[in-house]
Amino acid sequence: MNNTKSDNVLVTGGGGFLGKAIVKMLVKRGESVCSFSRNYYPELKLLGVRQYQGDISSLKEIEKACINIDTVFHTAAKPGVWGKYSEYYNVNVTGTKNVISACRTNKVKFLVHTSSPSVVFDGRNMEGIDESYPYPDSYNANYPETKAAAEKLVVESADKSLQTVVLRPHLIWGPGDNHLVPRIISRAKRLLKVGNGNNLVDTVYIDNAAYAHILAVDKLKENPSISGNIYFISQDDPILLWEMVNNILKAAHLPPVKRFIPYKMAWMAGALFEFVYKILHLKHEPQITRFVANELSKAHWFDISAAKKDLGYIPKITTKEGLIRLEKWLSTKK
Repeated sequence: MNNTKSDNVLVTGGGGFLGKAIVKMLVKRGESVCSFSRNYYPELKLLGVRQYQGDISSLKEIEKACINIDTVFHTAAKPGVWGKYSEYYNVNVTGTKNVISACRTNKVKFLVHTSSPSVVFDGRNMEGIDESYPYPDSYNANYPETKAAAEKLVVESADKSLQTVVLRPHLIWGPGDNHLVPRIISRAKRLLKVGNGNNLVDTVYIDNAAYAHILAVDKLKENPSISGNIYFISQDDPILLWEMVNNILKAAHLPPVKRFIPYKMAWMAGALFEFVYKILHLKHEPQITRFVANELSKAHWFDISAAKKDLGYIPKITTKEGLIRLEKWLSTKK
């Protein structure tokens, strides 16, 4: 990895799963790092990281955090498949607008934005697609819709004064995961394979995702012509989705998922749940949604040639090694 240093680096969502991994890598190579998150994290304090607590939807708060900053990694987002559109918009869209504005006000030179492959997911199989794949005409979940709007803002903001790169890491997992792995484990007894179970997916191990972000800013400094570009980031190792789910369950010493439900039945159940939950104004996540039914039954893996060529990205940690590390970490949580 190129060890080009920034004068000062800010990581939004620095206390989150990906943000913290990026912070640790930056600190390890001697960067002066700040974090902007809603909460205070003792682990970041131990790393010598200056912390700003605030709301990403507040322009004044993020502007303050960007003072004397050279580079911003924008990982803060509202994830998940259920919730009010306004909540997703405030964090994912308004928050990103504010980060861009704060960068301009403080003359920040480089911005690496974390997006998601879900921004182009149209409910069909995505097999080996590249960054030219178009956005869908509509979305059936608030997360991908607002993340798509956010990444468009970042691409459009790229110019000589603010150089940007958008990364789309897919299904990040590993030690420290507070989203994907816990969701799978907590639903272990209720999980059903959706569809025929032959759909391939490509995930990304946490260290590889963080590594890609740091490569992105290093390459931006070397080659400004990549500014405004979008890159898929993954293990470059497609695997059957349910094999990956069962691998995670195995790492947690839980039995594999064996029962099936037809795709159409799952999709119709998702549509019904969404209707009922909206009518009754229920806040907790439905057992299934149309987006989840599509995600669990369709292929989604990507051609990461552009990331290899422009960023020099090659996954350092294999899926096999990542699962070994995950099992060790999960054993400490019992």
